[in-house]
Amino acid sequence: MASPAQTRKHADDADNRIAAGLLAWYDANHRELPWRMPPRELASGARPDPYRVWLSEIMLQQTTVEAVKPYFRAFVEKWPDVAALAAAETEDVMKAWAGLGYYSRARNLKACAEMVAALPGSRFPESEKGLRDLPGIGPYTAAAIASIAFNLPAAVVDGNVERVVTRLFSIATPLPEAKPEIRTHVERMLVASRPGDFAQAMMDLGATICTPRRPRCMLCPLREDCSAIANGDPEFYPVKPPKAEKPMRRGAAFVAVAPDGSVLLRKRPGKGLLGGMTEVPTTGWTARTDGATGEGSAPFPAAWQRKGTITHVFTHFSLELDVFRAEIDRNVATDGQFWSAPDELNGEALPTVMKKVIEAAIPGATKRGR
Repeated sequence: MASPAQTRKHADDADNRIAAGLLAWYDANHRELPWRMPPRELASGARPDPYRVWLSEIMLQQTTVEAVKPYFRAFVEKWPDVAALAAAETEDVMKAWAGLGYYSRARNLKACAEMVAALPGSRFPESEKGLRDLPGIGPYTAAAIASIAFNLPAAVVDGNVERVVTRLFSIATPLPEAKPEIRTHVERMLVASRPGDFAQAMMDLGATICTPRRPRCMLCPLREDCSAIANGDPEFYPVKPPKAEKPMRRGAAFVAVAPDGSVLLRKRPGKGLLGGMTEVPTTGWTARTDGATGEGSAPFPAAWQRKGTITHVFTHFSLELDVFRAEIDRNVATDGQFWSAPDELNGEALPTVMKKVIEAAIPGATKRGR
């Protein structure tokens, strides 16, 4: 029987072998991403821009890489550094963010930029603790920025990493209870000389090879060390508890159109769901309660015509809105409401749910001017 020291040495050898194989694969197969510095440039002594790393990590929270790419490019073109973003109008930032979802991230993004811009040299803190003191930066994001931007040995664990590690080591403990065990494995495999590349290599492997469905195990550089492959059931991992059914909320939305095609809008309160974003008048639905429905719940009298129902899925609930449209005069607008011209509508800070509403009432309206 192997001694504890022999067992630990065997595990250490396996961890080192996995890390070396992963980095070799990453050097040859890394994704080309607009915010990423390729390993060949890092090897030459170049360092990533912390602003671009931070911006991409905030955008990537709960959002896909493909969805983020055009937003990231637009942001860095308009605001090339943290000082420029800090000086931007909040409304402009919200407009640029519109459609990316989870709008509290945009508010925290602006607050974080302002805080960093006020620091000496407008420099991001170069520690996980310092980064976590900034708005909108939690444990994962702090670790990712510290690792990728500052080459610090931080354990970066996102959904892709959880999937890779639970399969490598056949971790049958359900998430989220398995997170401490996953982190321990990541810390043991972490390559101190290339922590940022290691983190991004794990992410890339999970995104392109070790996928949730039909993983491409024959192409995996870690297949010889993967216990889930040896057991014949990689898709079993990670183990997750059953998803709770999302409640369905109801409400109504009213699209008022002026003779020149302008649409009546208003701004939502700064805090709460979709805080600070722009919307057409709706009834008082929330994540916990239904709003009124039907033509009788309109904000003012008009010849309202029903244009169908749209459905939108939020994180914790789903929403159905009955959509009504009416042609009205521009003098109907009240305090807090404003008219958006047809060629300006697509530039408003409209969340996706409101774009769906307007499209149901005025097909093609939110696609003009692109």
